[in-house]
Amino acid sequence: MRTILVFGLCFCSFGCDSGAPEGAGGPAKRIAFVTNGAADFWVLARIGVEDAAEKYGVEASFHMPTGGVADQKRILEDLLVKGVDGIAVSPIDPRNQTEFLDGVAARTKLITHDSDAPDSKRICFIGVDNYDGGRLCGEIVQEALPDGGKIAIFVGRMEQDNARRRRQGVIDQILGRDPDPDRFDPADGVIEGNGFTIVGTYTDQMDTAKAKANVEDALSRHGDLDGMVGLFAYNAPAILEVLAQSGKTGRVKVIGFDEADETLAGIEAGIVEGTVVQDPYGYGYRSIEILAGLTSVSGAPTSRPASFVHIPARAIRKAEVVAFRADLAKKLGKE
Repeated sequence: MRTILVFGLCFCSFGCDSGAPEGAGGPAKRIAFVTNGAADFWVLARIGVEDAAEKYGVEASFHMPTGGVADQKRILEDLLVKGVDGIAVSPIDPRNQTEFLDGVAARTKLITHDSDAPDSKRICFIGVDNYDGGRLCGEIVQEALPDGGKIAIFVGRMEQDNARRRRQGVIDQILGRDPDPDRFDPADGVIEGNGFTIVGTYTDQMDTAKAKANVEDALSRHGDLDGMVGLFAYNAPAILEVLAQSGKTGRVKVIGFDEADETLAGIEAGIVEGTVVQDPYGYGYRSIEILAGLTSVSGAPTSRPASFVHIPARAIRKAEVVAFRADLAKKLGKE
């Protein structure tokens, strides 16, 4: 029996009858998984949460804030009031949330996933090295545009640690720089080097309508764009939609991040050069597994995790896309 409770787009509470088991030590541990927004990317993470909750006999809740930092803070405060035993969160604005997250960590077991808050008192971070993932993405850009060219970058929020590091990895790779995860090129200017011109970085605050408007704006301002790089899951699909509407499909190279179905279909069709994928299922599963261990659930790993639980990213090009989509369908139960 699965013990998942879903919040954000649909609502419940820990007071609902979830069928959560009670072990010899009393009621099941209550663990929460909080995303940084509502997006299809999190579907696989929810399945991972469900599977781990079932395996370890914990009561898990899944939350997708739809109102940015304020909504995420409200969810976390509500969870603390309910007395949860552990929380896994993807911080939206880690630099400005650190003090608040430290307060959460003082009251429950706190870990981060997907996007880190490295200066907080969280126990560990589960995810990819986003700077390295960005460099992988940059390699696909270089393959698509071996002689360089004009490109635009699209991303949700620059406040998030994953977005900042991911973008910087792309830039450093295509400009031929030595690795430096702490480097930061301002997002409001043109960046040039190694035959490339990055005309701008467009942010959308995870608003898909704004994401499409940004693509339209970039095409209007820069009719000679050679490539577009979408760094959040919905960015490449937004790029594809606008290019199709403007009759420019295939004329601008598209490079994505994450495994949105439209992006993968675009790779198969030859209109997306490639994408870098994470493992959201692993984020969900490992978050619940680690928190189960930290809260002394019988059968869960008992050793304290490393501060960075690395789940590697990988690049998906046309040669890998069919096998990758088949594996994805299996995880989603759509075989």
